[in-house]
Parts: sequence; structure tokens; C-alpha cells
Amino acid sequence: MSSDSSSPSPFYRRVLLKLSGEALMGDQQFGVDPVVATRIARDVGDVQALGVQTAIVIGGGNIFRGLAASTRGMDRATADYMGMLATVINALALQDALEQLNIVTRVVTAIEMRAVAEPFIRRRAIRHLEKGRVVIFAAGTGNPYFTTDTAAALRAMEIKAEAILKGTKVDGIYTADPMLDPSATKYPTISYLQVLERQLKVMDTTAISLCMDNKLPIVVFNLRQAGNIRRVVLGEAIGTTVSI
Repeated sequence: MSSDSSSPSPFYRRVLLKLSGEALMGDQQFGVDPVVATRIARDVGDVQALGVQTAIVIGGGNIFRGLAASTRGMDRATADYMGMLATVINALALQDALEQLNIVTRVVTAIEMRAVAEPFIRRRAIRHLEKGRVVIFAAGTGNPYFTTDTAAALRAMEIKAEAILKGTKVDGIYTADPMLDPSATKYPTISYLQVLERQLKVMDTTAISLCMDNKLPIVVFNLRQAGNIRRVVLGEAIGTTVSI
């Protein structure tokens, strides 16, 4: 995964990639599809080869969704902690896929479990990035009632990322769900306030507000198309950019 001398210069030097747990499922109903994990890992490796420092926050919805369980009577805090543990399983699966491609990786958790991952220490996480390691942040923020979207915004701020790259099933933000409404049109760019006012389901309102307060751009793009992470990092106009 070496880059040749003619490689273009990255637009972003340090990014945080936000993945849903469902991104790892592929066409399965639940769990992790190793083929999909390998494809994502290969795309991350292409970005690393450009010299871009990459952190990842991954959700746990392919294994357990805390909010859904709480609506069925489970205590919300307990359900959220279970969801955080699901993100650790996903982080380990993605770490394995990356390391099989010889990409050095660290899983860093907000809930201490030293047998499987490092505890989150901000300066150490930044040092890993500076040394060219991919850092996967797991267990959300470590607190119930906060989503992995909010964890992504928080960690991106803490490591001074230049953008959040939000990988989804569609190629950007639309006026309506393009899967349900064929007349939906894509926004090439949109402001944080418009996302909040129009209640567009990009990231939850806490995450959007946090990004708005800190002027951190969010690029929403299609994760399923190979090479798209690299295209975003190089500044190509794909997906939708959320900014001021």
C-alpha cells in the first residue's frame, strides 16, 4: 500500500471516519461480514498510504441497539452500555481486517477493558495518529444517553481532526430518503442550521450542534463504493459537505 511519487496531495491531513455498525453487515441481517470489513480496511489503507492520519468511530447497531431495546422496556442506561460493548466487538473485527493488510492499528475504549484494548487517553491517541497508526475509538463516549454520532464529534474535536467523514449507504444528503422518494434531490453542500431546521437524519442533533460550535465540517458520502474515502480525503466533490 505504498503511494508513488505522483500521488496527489491530500486536502485533509487528519480525519475521523464515522461508520455505523450496519456498515459491517453487508447483506447479512446482523453481525460482521469479513468481506465488507476487508473492503473498508483496504480503503482506509489507501488513505494511510497518502500520509493522512485516520481515526475511526464505529457504531454497534449490527449487534445491539440500546435505544431500540429501551423502547421495549429495558433500562435505557443498561441498554446503552450494552450498545457500547457491541461497538467494541465491531472495533476488534475492523482491527483484525486492518492488521491482516499490515496496517498498524490501536483500539481505544471509553470503558476500560485492558485485556482487549487501551483506555482512552487523548494525548496517547494523538501520538498513535502521529506515528501513522489507525486509531479505532470504541465504546462511544463511555456514557449512556449519548450516541456514537456524538462520540464521533467529540473524539474528532479532541484529536483536532480536520473533518468527519460519515460513510453511509447513499451518496450524500437528500431532500428526502432517496430509497423511498425518487424525486429526492441531493444537496452538494448544506449548513449545520439547515440540517437541524429540516431535521435531516445526518447525525443526531447533539453531534451536529457540537460540529457547528467548533466549525468542524462533515462530509457525507457513499461508503459502499470502493475508493470513496480516498476521493473525499483528496478533496473531490463527492457526497455532501455540511459546514457553516
